[in-house]
Amino acid sequence: MSKRVLVPSVIGVVALGAVAAGGYAIASAASGPDVENGSARYVAPTPRGAGALTYTADVSDDSGVRSLKVLAWPTSSKLDPTEAEMRSVDAATCHSTSDTTSRCTYTLKVTQRDAADLAEGAWDVSVLATAKDGDTKFLPRAATFTVTR
Repeated sequence: MSKRVLVPSVIGVVALGAVAAGGYAIASAASGPDVENGSARYVAPTPRGAGALTYTADVSDDSGVRSLKVLAWPTSSKLDPTEAEMRSVDAATCHSTSDTTSRCTYTLKVTQRDAADLAEGAWDVSVLATAKDGDTKFLPRAATFTVTR
């Protein structure tokens, strides 16, 4: 076999092997937990009782779910929390629905006094999901809701 045919063939096989190995590495790399079906709801307080902010999501990971941290903030504030900042905020309560999935719910009671200090309009919810193996998934805008009086 001539060198002109052999060298390009070897280069082609090496390149094809590198592409296949790279694709396998990407496919097998840990992607962190999945956060699905997330929704936020705000109910304003009344003279008869408190209102609430509730965020609910299904979180899954092949190792199981450790926690879901939740932060609601007015869109107009341009707060944009980082993943590092999310580590120290309130956690949702998570209940396992299987070995790999949990239904997580965060509820914040809102009194009339609390509501008077809330910015009216659009709010965002940021979440940080942490799996039992330590993998994380940060969603800076997992859901939105509107605060009205």
